[in-house]
Amino acid sequence: MPSTVIASMKYDPDSHTLRIIYVSGMVYDYREVPPEVFASMQKATSKGRFLNKYIKGLTGSIRCINYNVPAPYR
Repeated sequence: MPSTVIASMKYDPDSHTLRIIYVSGMVYDYREVPPEVFASMQKATSKGRFLNKYIKGLTGSIRCINYNVPAPYR
């Protein structure tokens, strides 16, 4: 089932950065996300719940202010 909050996610294993593109178009990078946490998130039934419980507030995050994805490209 698709997420109602997360449009897409990408992971950079070299920098351990998880990029989340929300359905609203906002983009956040979550730093210091271990590869095994990302792998677990990919398998999670609810990506949004997993993000809230295991990633948000536990890692450094930054909003990519100049990176707002238009609706057709999410």
